[in-house]
Amino acid sequence: MNDYSDKTKSIYVEVEGSIGSLVLNRARKRNAMSEAMWSSLPKAMEVLDHDTRVRVIIVRSSSPEAFSAGADIAELEVIAKDPARQESNRIAIREAQRVLARTKKPTIAQISGSCMGGGCGLAIHCDMRFAAHGARFGITPAKLGLIYPLNDTKQLMDLIGPAKAKSMLFTGRVLDAEEALSIGLIDELYDAGELEQKTLSFAQQIASVSQYSVRNIKTIIRRILDGQVDDDDATAEMFRAAHEGVDAAEGVRAFLEKRPPGFTWND
Repeated sequence: MNDYSDKTKSIYVEVEGSIGSLVLNRARKRNAMSEAMWSSLPKAMEVLDHDTRVRVIIVRSSSPEAFSAGADIAELEVIAKDPARQESNRIAIREAQRVLARTKKPTIAQISGSCMGGGCGLAIHCDMRFAAHGARFGITPAKLGLIYPLNDTKQLMDLIGPAKAKSMLFTGRVLDAEEALSIGLIDELYDAGELEQKTLSFAQQIASVSQYSVRNIKTIIRRILDGQVDDDDATAEMFRAAHEGVDAAEGVRAFLEKRPPGFTWND
């Protein structure tokens, strides 16, 4: 057991088959994110990202009551009095979200209950977001006299567009799950009793296809989100090299033989 498999911790990881989970586990505080939690999240994600058994990562709560209520407001009051803590907290949040957005493997946020502030920030940095009816979403710095960071704001705008992002951020209002789905903040909406199985089933669908394809497609999508608009030498080589890969050979052969492929590439 590594330190991040300890289920008494506020963040822990677990692996079942090809699916890894990063679990928020501070239920008594509705998973309010402390600086310590932000600081531990990158390493926990790296554990899953480097585990060769894991093909897809689900980010979820240990409790159905809340995905995350956001920042630990009591801690924020202390941080506000200390410029050094303000900077260390900013860096911890930025690094956690950057690592989450740039994992090699696909990530899915499984959301039930409250998904507020920093919790919403976690969810929007995942590749996809599946939620239960009754989930609630809000990004509320305007209600606290605070500013939403540029990186988080860009991520939100990439998902829902500038106008909807302004609507959320200027008002700090809370969205129900149905509105979140309608504006593209979440991708799928299920009954609470179905959420876990539906999320797992979709993760297993991703895990069943070529991981060489999935990883490289995710890399290309990230490059586009970072501003690249045309091929460079690296992306052209990625496209070319795929044709010579073991998964391409197996995929073409399986298609011709009218059988399911048995992909073997693993990193």
